[in-house]
Amino acid sequence: MSRMTIASELETAADQIAETSRADLQIMLRRAALMLRNVTGLVLEPNVDESLSGLAAEMGQSKTGLVSTIVGDWLIANAYLPVPYALDRESAVDGNA
Repeated sequence: MSRMTIASELETAADQIAETSRADLQIMLRRAALMLRNVTGLVLEPNVDESLSGLAAEMGQSKTGLVSTIVGDWLIANAYLPVPYALDRESAVDGNA
């Protein structure tokens, strides 16, 4: 179960607190506690953190989203992840193979 799913369940339970059973609340709170316990932050050098914060603000993204994009693009560029789209025979490409 993802963090977003758990957060959504908690928000829904908070909106409908009178209708949510004690057992359901207990399960959701235990899941949330487990997720929080297992979260590790990314510690960056101050100059790197400052540069990322500035770039994220410039691009209108969160710093976390920007780091995720950068790492994902790097993994694809270095063949650690597959290219998310395939070229078909009709696609034009530049260069030599």
